[in-house]
Amino acid sequence: MRLLSALVVGAAFFLPLYLILVNVFKHGPDIVPHPASLPVPPTLDNVSAVLRRPDHLFWYGLANSVEVVVVAVAATTGISAMLGYYLSRAGGLASHVILVILLSGLMVPPAVIIIPLTVLLRHLGLMTSLPGLILADVGYYVPFGVFVFMGFVRSVPLELEEAARIDGASRLRIFWQVIFPLLRPASASVMIFLGTWIWNDFLNPLIILGPATGTTVTVGIYRAIGEHQSDYGAVFAFMFLASLPILICYLVFQRYFVKGLTGGAVEG
Repeated sequence: MRLLSALVVGAAFFLPLYLILVNVFKHGPDIVPHPASLPVPPTLDNVSAVLRRPDHLFWYGLANSVEVVVVAVAATTGISAMLGYYLSRAGGLASHVILVILLSGLMVPPAVIIIPLTVLLRHLGLMTSLPGLILADVGYYVPFGVFVFMGFVRSVPLELEEAARIDGASRLRIFWQVIFPLLRPASASVMIFLGTWIWNDFLNPLIILGPATGTTVTVGIYRAIGEHQSDYGAVFAFMFLASLPILICYLVFQRYFVKGLTGGAVEG
């Protein structure tokens, strides 16, 4: 029974991937009448059509997505690690209140705060700009990073900090040279989650960047479809190419992934 359930669940998750893969390398007229058939003979025309679009929609979206993900993930990871370390070591009522406030933000869906967010960005002069989108992502995902890092910091022995403090190291130096290198599994987990969420985000880039001033890969897929789109092969190719970068990043960091998720559950 368990094996059957696992096969059913696995098939449900694999079916969308299968449809994308087979239709990427299939001739356009064959997709609608036979969406699940194998691409015989296979073709790269769909991928070539996306990469050679006259408006360079994929390349512009890719460049913007990479910039947003790299900067937002790096900033969120650094801020979350420092704040998680401080709250974990400080203790007291104030740190608990700050933690509750941060975690409360995780319960608010992004769509609920999009209107006040756009008003704030407009007052700051960051609307319709990549820095505005990056700032919105950092502000929303810092609580998640703090939650992960706090659990992992508790597994780091206090003796390491005391030894470094005896040697004359400042608190900032202790964090970056002693504590943060030990948080690599947690950092990898945070980076994978945030990178995936920010890369796949559609609503924030569409509204913050605006329909005519910028695009990311997800918004690019939306624009590539169009009202009268009939080239489904190009659409599948766009989705396939948009998924490759984040898949590669996951494969690079996957050895830290499980360790980062479970490490915070162990008390030091």
